[in-house]
Amino acid sequence: MSRRIDPALVVVLAGISAALHIGKLPPALPVLREALHISLVQAGFLLSLVQVAGMTLGLAFGAAADVIGPRRTMVLGLLILSAASFAGGAAHTPEALMALRAAEGVGFLLASLPAPGMIRRLVEPAQLSTMLGLWGAYMPFGTATALLAGPAFIALTGWPGWWWLLAALSLAMAGVLWLSVPAEMDTRPPGASGAGRRIRRTLGARGPWLASLAFATYSSQWLAVVGFLPTIYAQAGLAGAYAAVATALAAAVNMVGNIAAGRLLRRGLPAPVLLYAGYGAMLAGAAVAFADWSQGGEHVAAIRYAGVLLFSTVGGLVPGTLFSLAVRMAPDEGTVSTTVGWMQQLSALGQFAGPPLAAWAAAQAGGWSVIWWVTGGFAVAGMGVAVAISGWLAGQGPAPAMRPQARP
Repeated sequence: MSRRIDPALVVVLAGISAALHIGKLPPALPVLREALHISLVQAGFLLSLVQVAGMTLGLAFGAAADVIGPRRTMVLGLLILSAASFAGGAAHTPEALMALRAAEGVGFLLASLPAPGMIRRLVEPAQLSTMLGLWGAYMPFGTATALLAGPAFIALTGWPGWWWLLAALSLAMAGVLWLSVPAEMDTRPPGASGAGRRIRRTLGARGPWLASLAFATYSSQWLAVVGFLPTIYAQAGLAGAYAAVATALAAAVNMVGNIAAGRLLRRGLPAPVLLYAGYGAMLAGAAVAFADWSQGGEHVAAIRYAGVLLFSTVGGLVPGTLFSLAVRMAPDEGTVSTTVGWMQQLSALGQFAGPPLAAWAAAQAGGWSVIWWVTGGFAVAGMGVAVAISGWLAGQGPAPAMRPQARP
């Protein structure tokens, strides 16, 4: 009997439900600061605590996912997200909310790391690049949806209702995932080793390092630009509602590049070419958006925003390509989640380091026009890693055809 819901699509939808928790906080911050008397410093910690798990535990959790089973791991992550979000809606102190935000970071990590490996086993080889490109869009889609829907829902129910809605959604997705994805996903491959050996194999191989460094150079510049857009637009005098929509659109268009990467890879375009295009567009787009090449004016503002859209849209080719490469650059079938965990760990490190570095440069220069020098440096570094990836792929020969997991 055929399944009514494609299990690989369920995996993507579960990832989106997890990503909603990443994007749920920014639209709630003004209300939270008033309701719980949260200081500006505490608000900053609320924004960053969700990345702590990724920065410190990505590799270990990835290895654990390979050992205990990706399906179980992803369901566990969704349940942790749900429990933390339900409890967060009842929090009465900033400290309690920060602790629960850190717990959400753990849940998000567990809910996202196993997905590429699961998709690899669930789809036909000919569809793998397309589906992994779709997976690469889970974060911008979830974040943009939360940025757009959050303000309206918070206005209707208050911030606790927003927390509880997303908790219920993650709980429902945990059930759907458990019922829709074959239990065989949790079967360990023959000869599978323990977590420690998987970590050593991953860190001892060149491929996972290249993929992870490439992701770090991408995430550091993307968050530095998109994360500061509300602040930049507020300083420019743009109304808050318009700034929110402009930022959400800049995040959402990243999906276009992610999905396009999967389709282009399927048509035979080399992965390094897509990486060069993505990093090059990020370099050019940031220069158009922020370089001090003209004074103000409506037309100039439109051109600068077009640069932001170019930066995010074509830049989306990078994560879409890297998620497809990760399943090939892992040392073996049993270290896919471990490799993705290492990518997640260095990506989180890039997200943690990129924005402060850009802000420091802006503070030193007295304006945001220098931000593109920081992001451009990351883009150039990314191109250098892409050259190394090209050499690595050339030495590996044609990509092997993967046999998907049989579907009952």
